[in-house]
Amino acid sequence: MKIRILLFLFALPLLNFAQSRIRYKYELLGGAGMTNFLGDLGGANQVGRHLIQDYDFRATRPVISAGFRYKNHRLFAFKAMLEMGLLAGNDAFTKDIYRQNRNLSFLSPIVELSVQGEWYFIKEKRTNVYRISGVKGKKKRKYTMYLFGGVGGFFYSPSARGFDGTRHGLRKLHTEGQGLPGGPKKYSNFNFCIPLGVGYKYNFTKQWSMGAELGFRKTFTDYIDDVSGVYYDNAAIKAAYGDVAAEMADPSLGNIKGATLPNGDGTGAQRGETKYKDSYMFLEFNVNYKFTKKRRTRSKF
Repeated sequence: MKIRILLFLFALPLLNFAQSRIRYKYELLGGAGMTNFLGDLGGANQVGRHLIQDYDFRATRPVISAGFRYKNHRLFAFKAMLEMGLLAGNDAFTKDIYRQNRNLSFLSPIVELSVQGEWYFIKEKRTNVYRISGVKGKKKRKYTMYLFGGVGGFFYSPSARGFDGTRHGLRKLHTEGQGLPGGPKKYSNFNFCIPLGVGYKYNFTKQWSMGAELGFRKTFTDYIDDVSGVYYDNAAIKAAYGDVAAEMADPSLGNIKGATLPNGDGTGAQRGETKYKDSYMFLEFNVNYKFTKKRRTRSKF
């Protein structure tokens, strides 16, 4: 028995060299899940906080995704992702009296394209290619876990319903006095983001697997929800951009007297928080398919 095993192990490299080699480097991804916005609008039942501290499940909206992964190392991989969904926020979702009185809301499509790197801190274990009676190979681990990070760009376009129930695009209404004397510059519909997160993948076969990713997006804009700084003179907005613009700039309920009026020094009352940029989260579940790539080699003698 020992001689048979030794002979087989000696011949194994030659057998492997002569056979077709199959590699699983390329992988297609498709998934769906949910989004959550972390910014000025809506939020938890408290004074506005930063990032996950202001999470509100009622702002959850759907997202779908597709991507391509390249993995040529057991610990590292790269992928390109396209993700499309909705982001939402509404002051009616929170019990904080100041944000409820502000009465702002938004809904925006989000289309994100990113390139990400992955580090597998729990790597996949491969099964040995041989099987001999009395000799057992290593057992294959069916799941992997990884951290990911990258760079991306995204499109957004916030809108909200007026008192008449009609939905209006907010960027064109200049709700914080964009373009008026002393007002901020008009913001762009495009911005950059940094995706960060953790992923899990379970392998059913060599080619098929399912997984989940929880990802956070740091952005470089404070206008995903059309809210950033202070209230601009509502009469000036109405004169320059019309009744709808004035309504969407300040739809406050009036429960807190003077909350949206200028301060004593003439500066505008706080409308948003300029200290932190907006961010958002994705929780996605995906299905992955690995392509096989055959490469034939010839034995040399």
